[in-house]
Amino acid sequence: MSKHVIVGAGPVGVETARALVAGGHQVISVTRTGNRPAVSGVVPVAADASDPTRLTEITAGAHALYNCANPSHYGNWEKVWPPLWSSMLRTAEATGAVLVSASSLYAYGPVDAVMTEQLPDKATEKNGRIRAAMWAEAKQLHDQGRIRAVEVRASDYAGAGVGGNGHLTRNVPAALAGRPVWFMGDPDQPHSWTDVLDVGRALATVAEHPGAYGRVWLAPTNPPRSAREATADVLAEAGRPMVAMRRIPDVFVRAAGLVNADFRQFGVMSYIMKRPYVIDSSAITAAFGLAPTPWGEVCRRTAGLSTVAAD
Repeated sequence: MSKHVIVGAGPVGVETARALVAGGHQVISVTRTGNRPAVSGVVPVAADASDPTRLTEITAGAHALYNCANPSHYGNWEKVWPPLWSSMLRTAEATGAVLVSASSLYAYGPVDAVMTEQLPDKATEKNGRIRAAMWAEAKQLHDQGRIRAVEVRASDYAGAGVGGNGHLTRNVPAALAGRPVWFMGDPDQPHSWTDVLDVGRALATVAEHPGAYGRVWLAPTNPPRSAREATADVLAEAGRPMVAMRRIPDVFVRAAGLVNADFRQFGVMSYIMKRPYVIDSSAITAAFGLAPTPWGEVCRRTAGLSTVAAD
């Protein structure tokens, strides 16, 4: 049994903790409030992870430090991430813990092909550049031998506990109630959806394999489904009919962005939902045997009918 420290107790942090506890490890969850994740056996610690001295104290002796943080606002990443990421890098160097980071596809920027780990990070908008710079810094320190680092990227989240943090999941309560849902973008474009369960499994797995370090991996993800298809699939698993799906007008997003930084960034990143957004995660399957949770089970988890994937 080894010690593992997870920063963040959102859906990815919870699933990472669940995977690690199932593997017999000691797991510490670090949040500002010290709230305990809904996973038996996890030790909650209240701390500001942006404080490298405190985070180093907590992480001392750990095999791995996991970045599962998720800033509550989309529009202020340039304020939140630099001190938090600097603290994690310094802690990884001071303790020798493997830095295992959960990330998104934003660093790639808009692409016209299926996304794989071989794509270069070419994002030009703010949040994508921030994510790309974070990995570039970790990779440089890894290549210099100062830390050990690995990153797992995922597409839009599906599964249990995601709620308003996902383009698909935020519409599920209204859809289950039979109400029309509103979608930001084109609901008929092919799109990849990654279950947070599979992100957690991927993070826990790569942390245990030194051969995985020093590179990016894409979390196990099912073949793409459009937002309309995915919503219909979730409703079908719950025994409910499909509901009307309406597009949020671009003019509304632009107007909201004039007064709200989150909406302003949503508008900048809207390409994600207006064009095909598809990944090929076969590399992690080939390397570690990690296949995505079956799509039907993902839909049941997204509908709130199941919280743990079937074996």
